[in-house]
This record gives sequence, C-alpha cells and structure tokens, in this order.
Amino acid sequence: MRVRHVLGCAQLEPNRTALALHCLGLNGYEIYHPQLREQRRRHGRKITVTPPLFPGYAFVLIVSGWWDARWSAGVVRLIMDGLVPARVPDAVIDEIRSRERGGFVELLKPRGFAPGMRVRVISGPLCDQIGLLAALRPHERVLVWLQLLGGQQRVGLGRNAIEAV
Repeated sequence: MRVRHVLGCAQLEPNRTALALHCLGLNGYEIYHPQLREQRRRHGRKITVTPPLFPGYAFVLIVSGWWDARWSAGVVRLIMDGLVPARVPDAVIDEIRSRERGGFVELLKPRGFAPGMRVRVISGPLCDQIGLLAALRPHERVLVWLQLLGGQQRVGLGRNAIEAV
C-alpha cells in the first residue's frame, strides 16, 4: 500500500494558535503557518507585529493518520473533503513561499495609490465622499480621512471602495 501525503488545513481555536502548533509538532506533523510583518504605531511608537497570513488556520502535512491531528489540543477541526482531509494544491503553497522574505510573507502593494492623494468613495454608505488617503493597510484595506460630523474622521474601507480623483 502506497503512503499518501496530503497537505491539509487545520482550523485552530481562537487565542490558542501557539498551543495548537506546538502539539501538532509534538505529534510528528510538519506545520506551515505563514506570517506577515507589519509596522504599526502604538502609543506613539513604531512597533513590528507578525500576524498570521490566515488567522485561525495552519497548513498540516499529513502522511498517514490524520485523526491525531484532528484531536490535537488547540485544533477545532481539519478542513475535510468528504471523509478525508481536503488537499491544498502544492502550487498554492509554492506561491506563498515564493513571497517570503526573511521568513515573512510580503503582500503586493496596491498600485496607483499613495498616502496623501485625493480619493472618492465609490460604494457603501459614504458613497461620493471625497477625502485624503491616509494609509494602505494589509488585506486590501485602506484608511481615508473624510469630512464627517463637523471634523475630519479617519475611516477604514476596502481597497475596492475607493478611486483616485
């Protein structure tokens, strides 16, 4: 009988990611948990944070018994395809790994937008408002300064909800 290698995906319990990764590793599973590196400001200081690329999920290489992975501490469930773990295509993992620099995944920056440029909101309840782009955020999000409620307010929006003016 041929041993089947499957790269699957495990859903992890909230706030127990480190425990889940540790326990899966102790059970002999190879884990891939890609992370981002972001610069943020907290209390006026720049800090570096490393959130996961897929919060609440990790990739698990399953060689034979997947049930031990399912019952590891910190694991909610394995993503299944019927009665067997769903297979993540190797091309997907190769693409993620190709974007890694120094162990962290670098996402593509949206082209055509830069902080300080004028933008118009094109969808949602703030449609047709014009403001200034404050910052580009991860996961296709932006921060925009808009004139609201008698002053300038910083609003988080989806990248596809604005256009350059």
